Amino acid sequence: MNPKKKFYETAAETLIKNLDKRGMEAYYVDNGEEALKMALRFVTPGASVSWGGSMSINEIGLIPALKASDCVVLDRTVPKTDEEKKEFFGKVATCDYYFMSTNALTMDGELVNIDGTGNRVASLIFGPANVIIIAGMNKVADTLDAAVARARNTAAPMNTIRLDRNTPCTQVGRCCNCMSPDCICNQFVITRRSAPAGRIKIILVGEELGY
Repeated sequence: MNPKKKFYETAAETLIKNLDKRGMEAYYVDNGEEALKMALRFVTPGASVSWGGSMSINEIGLIPALKASDCVVLDRTVPKTDEEKKEFFGKVATCDYYFMSTNALTMDGELVNIDGTGNRVASLIFGPANVIIIAGMNKVADTLDAAVARARNTAAPMNTIRLDRNTPCTQVGRCCNCMSPDCICNQFVITRRSAPAGRIKIILVGEELGY
């Protein structure tokens, strides 16, 4: 077996046990193709589904697969005006399945996320009946401090570049703790437990996904 794959598999075994202690269902799959199959198995016919901004779910092909399924799809790219977005996110708050990734997670089982508008972390915290997280093992950090550092200095700058924002981190390659109008680091959320237990489900993937 590839040493990196073996390392990911071994680390995932420990991580799954710790996530279980925190009320989060967790599973490990070898690659993105298997992650897609597992993600789709969670969704029941006719259920309402939506998702947050995530390169990980894009990379495994989840969005077109959901649109091709027999689910009621709430597509976040459809609303354009502020009024349409307000109505849309009200529907997302009561959807059956919400898909997202996480900016980082610790070996002890805590999730770390940074958000711009807050709609993604809002759905993680409350609303949708089930939250399903797709996370490559590259997102795993040893400690909470390391996970926060990863979210701030790796995930956030890369997403800022992707979104073509004018912030200092796009120039220097790390968080500058800015107050720029284009800043996407407005909400910092640490999730230490799932309440109710089992609401948050995590598919750990044995390869690098997203930022």
